[in-house]
Amino acid sequence: MIALRAYEKVLLLFFCLVAAVSWRWTLPLDVHVRFMAMPPLILACWAVEKANSRPWTRVAREFLSLGLIVPGYWSLGLLSTARFSPWQPIWVGWDQVLLYDLGMKAGVEQFGVVVPFVLELLYLLLYAFPPAALLTLNLIDERSRIGRYLFILFLGTFTAYLLLPVWPVSSPRLAYPGADLPTFESFPRSINVWVLDHLDILTSAFPSGHVAVAMSNAFGLLVAVPGRRRIWGTAFGVAGIVYAATIYGRYHYAMDGLSSIVIASVAWRVGAWFDARGKLS
Repeated sequence: MIALRAYEKVLLLFFCLVAAVSWRWTLPLDVHVRFMAMPPLILACWAVEKANSRPWTRVAREFLSLGLIVPGYWSLGLLSTARFSPWQPIWVGWDQVLLYDLGMKAGVEQFGVVVPFVLELLYLLLYAFPPAALLTLNLIDERSRIGRYLFILFLGTFTAYLLLPVWPVSSPRLAYPGADLPTFESFPRSINVWVLDHLDILTSAFPSGHVAVAMSNAFGLLVAVPGRRRIWGTAFGVAGIVYAATIYGRYHYAMDGLSSIVIASVAWRVGAWFDARGKLS
């Protein structure tokens, strides 16, 4: 028997659900085989670790679990293609109110390229935040709290991912090319645009995967180390900057990120409920 922790059950359930719902789409047989192979492959890796468990292998198992976030996201790229939604003109109108009428764009660009550079840089570094948080928990000797952190991180992130094929929406950068773009170009932005053009999926922009990861990371740290205000406070600050970057850079509508914040908040409350009953470790 493989003793699965709560966060590993969330991760395994995600890949099982993706494999199951993939049959709703007409895909090549080899794609379905890869989808179906993921859960047993993950279980096999965990079984090998369990049979040879050492302190360092348990740490590696946690970090390697984080490595499944990006493949999980990419797997949804095969299920549907984003299309123009009737909601998009409404959402882009709300964004324009935020950017121009409420002064977000002018405020970001008030000091030249400095703030836009920071926004784009943190957007670029998003997927380094969970490994950094996990490393921090190890360094401050809070290993007993890691299960709580990873449960909320995975629950919020993978729930948002599963909703991508449900509501296919094109990114404002693609739906309205050339509209409302940042005034300043920067090196991090050029990398972000290249990554999105070459490595991103086109399933949907709703909800925002970036905001889901950033907010779930922050809420996970809040539950894991509630007494470490500087740690989870910094994580929430970074998550807020990432959310702002998705709007300012026209990678997402504000509604995309707002929906991810709601999802991460629900994951936080679910995780706190389980934690209060001793079901997370």
